[in-house]
Amino acid sequence: MRGEHRKASRVELEHAHTVNLMGVDGTWRRSCKLLDISDTGAKLAVEGPVNVLQAREFFLLLSSTGLAFRRCELVWIDGDQAGVRFVSKSPKKKAKSANSRKAEQPAS
Repeated sequence: MRGEHRKASRVELEHAHTVNLMGVDGTWRRSCKLLDISDTGAKLAVEGPVNVLQAREFFLLLSSTGLAFRRCELVWIDGDQAGVRFVSKSPKKKAKSANSRKAEQPAS
């Protein structure tokens, strides 16, 4: 199975946790079950049509209020299951931003 090639160690959940996928623009939402998760991604069982995942990038809402979420990109689809990779900002970009802010500040 494709989900077995994950590089980061993962946690398989004894009981699948219900989560939601939501389009980056908020125009669609799908309920799904979180089957396993790692620092870098997750395996999900999607309820309903998976055609919306063709957007390639979306949010994984981990709480019902939407306060806990991860931005994701689609890695693979196999039937109703999908593998996602968590998208994070590059540390180099953050460091570059901090350095440019320092350059903008006048010397004391």
